[in-house]
Amino acid sequence: MALGTIVIAWAGSHAGWVLIGVDAALALVAVLDALRAPSPAAVGVAREMPATLVLGASGDIAWRVTNPRSRAASIGVADDLAPSLRAGTRRVTGRVPGRATVTMRTTIEPSRRGRFEPRELVVRTSGPLGLATRQKRRQLPGQLRVLPPFGSRKEAELRIERARILEVGLRSAQGRGGGTEFENLREYSVDDEFRRIDWSATARTGKAIVRTYRAERNQTVLVLLDAGRVMAGRVEGVPRLEHAIDATLMLTAVATRLGDRAGLVAFDRQVRAIVPPGHTKAQIGRVTDALFDLEPQLFESDYRGAFAETLTRWRRRALLIVLTELMQEAVPETLLPALPLLAGRHLVVVASVTDPEVVRWAEAVPTEASTSYRKAAAIAGLERRAQTAWMLRSVGATVVDASPGTLAGRLADTYLRVKATGRL
Repeated sequence: MALGTIVIAWAGSHAGWVLIGVDAALALVAVLDALRAPSPAAVGVAREMPATLVLGASGDIAWRVTNPRSRAASIGVADDLAPSLRAGTRRVTGRVPGRATVTMRTTIEPSRRGRFEPRELVVRTSGPLGLATRQKRRQLPGQLRVLPPFGSRKEAELRIERARILEVGLRSAQGRGGGTEFENLREYSVDDEFRRIDWSATARTGKAIVRTYRAERNQTVLVLLDAGRVMAGRVEGVPRLEHAIDATLMLTAVATRLGDRAGLVAFDRQVRAIVPPGHTKAQIGRVTDALFDLEPQLFESDYRGAFAETLTRWRRRALLIVLTELMQEAVPETLLPALPLLAGRHLVVVASVTDPEVVRWAEAVPTEASTSYRKAAAIAGLERRAQTAWMLRSVGATVVDASPGTLAGRLADTYLRVKATGRL
């Protein structure tokens, strides 16, 4: 091109024809350069990506690019990666030797959970001179599941160990077991309670015999997870639904490890997911699979429909934990009228996450008019929240309203108290 510019400059009155000639020559060279580039349709491309990732973790995506020509070529790939995967790059280019395969990589750090399905990518090849490129869209479906993080895993393990130690201690404490499930008979000792004496066995053996008990097993814990509009509000930067999912995972882990059956019903205006109660190690995986792509829907939840579905499927008395939001504007018209459907047969716990920022506003000392108004609004909001909790307790429900960091632990402790006192 530089030589052509010099020629045009010295062409004088014939510069126009010379310019056409130079342009034609350049176009011809560019066409020849493009023809020498490998066909994008013939380039071999394979995407390698993890099948699952946990939100907050990082992973690698690799593209294996194969050059079909005998000479080296510059080959680039642009992939259909969602922005929320936060890939280091979605476009890679490299020099691929002839008849060889080169692997190009990038790192992803997903910012949200859910299902990601990249469907196509663009392959671009360059000629040896770099004057022209060829590109083509290629269909290459893939799937990545980003699972919810189990932030309360360590707390769950601590509660499981504490519950097991307590159960072993009660069973070895000379008949002082606080459970309600019969375990065995043994000879009376001075530390036993008289009410534990089995008089029939005593009459048969001629010795004082007492009954020992343990905490009941094979009970049912069912989480009813609200995924309606009230769960879309953000607390500490994430929707309330995320905190509820963490609490659901903790309850499932604790209950199944202690021999009980845990299940899930997720709903908004219709039932979105059902995981039948189970007690195996795989149960938490089933619950995770049901929750990883659940998103809050911006309409009112049908509590009555979800509760009716639950009662139809499971008639045995169970601990039902309703994870929702204690919004006074919604609860009296939606949740409260439907709650007696459950409270008559089951033990019901209504749980919600409170916003720590609202609590801070209510406790802050105002320094100007705007903060005074904010403090008054926060206090009024907390009072309405307390009134909603009182209304729920009046129909027989236990209410757990806790901050994001303590909701899962408070719910697990509520379950353990129910289990230890034999209320089911």
